Amino acid sequence: MADVTGSSTREGGCLCGAVRFCVTGPLRKVVYCHCEQCRRTSGHFVAATGADRNAIEMTEDAGLRWFVSSESAKRGFCAQCGSSLFWQRNDSDHTSIMAGAIDDKNALTADRHIYVADKASYYPVDDSLPCFEQSD
Repeated sequence: MADVTGSSTREGGCLCGAVRFCVTGPLRKVVYCHCEQCRRTSGHFVAATGADRNAIEMTEDAGLRWFVSSESAKRGFCAQCGSSLFWQRNDSDHTSIMAGAIDDKNALTADRHIYVADKASYYPVDDSLPCFEQSD
């Protein structure tokens, strides 16, 4: 996992508390994804960090559900409050974690935008971060 930030333990969860987790070790810097699936599941675009799958411990998973969003990946969300929480590629040991689900709002830094070719026209991407038409 490249582009990591910190190496401590971070906690996070959904809006209602039916899903809680703890991540031990480094978190990837935040990637902003503008692809159609991310826009539809989030209502805008996704800001996601990530960690090795084995570094994520579920401390409460009563509300956790998985939606198979494509042939290659699935998305984890809370069935009670609807919070988007995870994105997981089938063939990877890495799990993306929605940045807003991390409790410490100052724990993360942004790194890049991906799938900017798919972004909606109602907002600009005008920060200084690198932009990639598709994935990087």
